Amino acid sequence: MSFLGFILLGLIAGAIAKLILPGRQGGGWLATLVLGVIGALIGGWIGGAVFNVGYAGFFSPQSWIIAILGALVVLVIWGFITGRRGSRA
Repeated sequence: MSFLGFILLGLIAGAIAKLILPGRQGGGWLATLVLGVIGALIGGWIGGAVFNVGYAGFFSPQSWIIAILGALVVLVIWGFITGRRGSRA
């Protein structure tokens, strides 16, 4: 997959993750999209290391599942980080 295709996949995965997990994660849509790209990276790394699967291509369902699951994990972690910081102030 090309670099631009990977970035686009991460952006869309971040948007889908935000739709699946609505709420106050903080950061707005721009941060969610950036977290989607980070989640796609992490999802691909974990998928390759643990399950020996990777990105097959932009239109591959396997690539989309990996990217969305990675974005969900990063979004949940981001929600915990920003939630704790907001509750102390």
